[in-house]
Amino acid sequence: MIFLLLLGVPTALGHLYLWRRLVVDTTLPRTLGRRVGALAIVGAFLLLMSALVVTRRVPPEYGKFFAWPGFVWLAVLFYLVIVLGIAEVPRRVLLRRATAAPVAVGTGAEAVEPVEVVPDPSRRLFISRSVAIGSGLAAGGIVGYGMTEALGDPRMLNVPVSLGKLKSSLSGFRIAVVSDIHLGPLLGRSHTERIVRMINEQEADLVAIVGDLVDGSVAELGEAAAPLRDLVSKHGSFFVTGNHEYFSGHEQWIAELERLGVNPLRNEGLTVAGGIEVVGVNDVTGKSYDDGPDFDRALAGRDRNNPVVLLSHQPVLVGDASSHGVDLQLSGHTHGGQMVPFNFLVPLQQPSTAGLSKVDDTWLYTSRGAGFWGPPVRVGAPPDITMIELRSAG
Repeated sequence: MIFLLLLGVPTALGHLYLWRRLVVDTTLPRTLGRRVGALAIVGAFLLLMSALVVTRRVPPEYGKFFAWPGFVWLAVLFYLVIVLGIAEVPRRVLLRRATAAPVAVGTGAEAVEPVEVVPDPSRRLFISRSVAIGSGLAAGGIVGYGMTEALGDPRMLNVPVSLGKLKSSLSGFRIAVVSDIHLGPLLGRSHTERIVRMINEQEADLVAIVGDLVDGSVAELGEAAAPLRDLVSKHGSFFVTGNHEYFSGHEQWIAELERLGVNPLRNEGLTVAGGIEVVGVNDVTGKSYDDGPDFDRALAGRDRNNPVVLLSHQPVLVGDASSHGVDLQLSGHTHGGQMVPFNFLVPLQQPSTAGLSKVDDTWLYTSRGAGFWGPPVRVGAPPDITMIELRSAG
């Protein structure tokens, strides 16, 4: 209910704004066009709400019929509101000028100032309709572009990271990092197969899946996740929980991933390649499920002469990571903002939006993720899979 309230209220206000600008301002009172337009706005709002509600209560094969139109419309709504908002100033300037010739008050010798300005309805309609059409084309173009980005192949990135403790014999060790795959009503088995194929082509030394694999239960999405069993790397595949795993039945997913040969790291670690400590902590959302992050437990017994590579879904844990001597943290969660201008809001909650950064002595790499949440749209934040190449600083 809280989720629906947080999203329902602003979307309702957005639809009200669209009704005003796209229906009231572009049609004449008591006409069929205005009635049809009002019904279309109400229908669009109900479609969006059904995408948010129904897809959580039905299997993905049925939920997709609500999710696709509903979430695409959410993206269109979002950018329509932005574009129309930007157009408010020029629109008002043009409407102010859209008046008929001044008409003096009175007639003949009795005409006196001031004059009365009479609006020209046809001009006002033309301006409002032009702004509406232009805004619709702009929003549609942005969303169309964003869909090609979101549904296309993730970008394969190569990022070198120098670690002072890394043995020279391990320089060149490559970790495939993928996050936020978000299997659900819009992304299924073919999405997983593509990711597995792209990772396997890189012949990585290790694979790190850093959370938000699914948006649904094992019963609903087990088949979609099944291709993960085909991941190939020299030192194995590892997984840590994201916030969405806790919404989807994290215990069942932990067991399922183990069955698929993907090793969950639940506040624990191990030494790989004879000189790298790979450690994973649970997502901070797990605190509400008595399953939160525990650095002391995760790092217990590590060899302090080896570099520590931490898998943590949310970048926000980098402060704790740094205080515990972690050399490199691999995260996701942010989606890189997914849709501009959300990338400007991410820093309000997270220390990194995307890419490589440093907090004290700890390197932090934040993936934009290989999937999406909600709208199948990415604007300014293309999906990615990253090959982290560890290099000896010596």
